[in-house]
Amino acid sequence: MKPALEHLPKANKESFVVRDFEYAYYPTPWHYHPEYELVTIVESTGKRIIGDHISDFKPGSLALIGPNIPHIYKNDAEYYNNNPALKARSIVIHFTEQSLGNDLLSLPEAATLKLLLQKAVSGLDILGETGKSVNEKLREIVTDTGLKRLITLLDVLRIIADSEEVSPITKAPMTGHNEKESTRLCKVLDWITANFENDIKLAEAAAIAEMHENAFSRFFSLRTRKSFSFFLQELRLQKASRLLVESSSSITSICYDCGYNNISNFNRQFINYYKMNPRNYRKAFLGESKHEI
Repeated sequence: MKPALEHLPKANKESFVVRDFEYAYYPTPWHYHPEYELVTIVESTGKRIIGDHISDFKPGSLALIGPNIPHIYKNDAEYYNNNPALKARSIVIHFTEQSLGNDLLSLPEAATLKLLLQKAVSGLDILGETGKSVNEKLREIVTDTGLKRLITLLDVLRIIADSEEVSPITKAPMTGHNEKESTRLCKVLDWITANFENDIKLAEAAAIAEMHENAFSRFFSLRTRKSFSFFLQELRLQKASRLLVESSSSITSICYDCGYNNISNFNRQFINYYKMNPRNYRKAFLGESKHEI
């Protein structure tokens, strides 16, 4: 994919950027930047795409994204309906190795920090108690200034580097370097995420991109490292997994709500993706099976 280059300018006397963003919905398109990004979701829900990985985000979702990894945070549909009660808020830090001091990473005491930044080339989910601890400090860093802000950032990175509650996000490194096709692909991604519950077709997506089907299929696969059908299936199955845990809807209702029109196909695809059927998935999270097909 050829994402747009994003630049967050530093203020005077800043070596790195800290921003507390609040929007009606996240406006940034599929993009990349040369800085490391530490981002936590304070308010809102939706889908995030980081490199070749799609997942849900919610308040508390925390990630360390390495330099030049393309990514986008796309809010759920209700955030685009001008509802003043819904806000998309995040705390974002952009920093480079130079932000930490040119010689810091060469010190023996910084060995774990150096390793953390190397691992960040795949993006890192920060989970569990580590995530909670880091989120608390990110709320502090927004109001910190000067040396205290830098010390807080170093402490955050130390906590992450020393933790085992850290998981790689992408399966393969991906870097952005060209913004020419960003508008076309973002328009298609917006359309897919807004319509994946419907019976949408490759031909419709190709029309949105103003391309012939074969050319669009190659274009989409090369830039997302996923076929159109697999990308669509992931969105549907991830919505289904969320509904199984968060709602009391029957499995059949969830099947149709997520864009499937055949319960057998839904079950088969769910098992292929999650290695268990929907009923057992729900049982694993809820501890008991209360809901019948």
